[in-house]
Amino acid sequence: MMNLGTLGTAICMGIAAIGSAIGIGIAGQAAIGAWKKCYMSNKAAPFILTVFAGAPLTQTIYGFLLMQQMKSASADPLFLLGMGVFSGLAMAISAVAQGKAGAAGADALAETGKGFSQYITVVGLCETVALFALVFSMVALG
Repeated sequence: MMNLGTLGTAICMGIAAIGSAIGIGIAGQAAIGAWKKCYMSNKAAPFILTVFAGAPLTQTIYGFLLMQQMKSASADPLFLLGMGVFSGLAMAISAVAQGKAGAAGADALAETGKGFSQYITVVGLCETVALFALVFSMVALG
């Protein structure tokens, strides 16, 4: 039974990192496409688009932080397994949504040159789900 708890810690980290990779891929593709549009229009390509592309990376950090907390917890192994799966999924889905929001923000900013603060606010709202999953899971661990 003890191995299930350890498995839960690894699952948390792994699923969160998978979500980050998917989100970064989505936003990164949009940033590259937006830069291409800028180059084709002989406009300056805004480097700030990397913020949108890199934003989903933080969910990997949250997964790592929760994994470390789970490793030192004395909770029931089945509880740790469930926490790892569902907290990791919450972080992963947050990262994918953040990547999609970042993709839209990158496209809009490159086309208009306006609205960065509004776009990054939406990206941050997606981030909040992962932060809630991290904090609420840590509280549940005691």
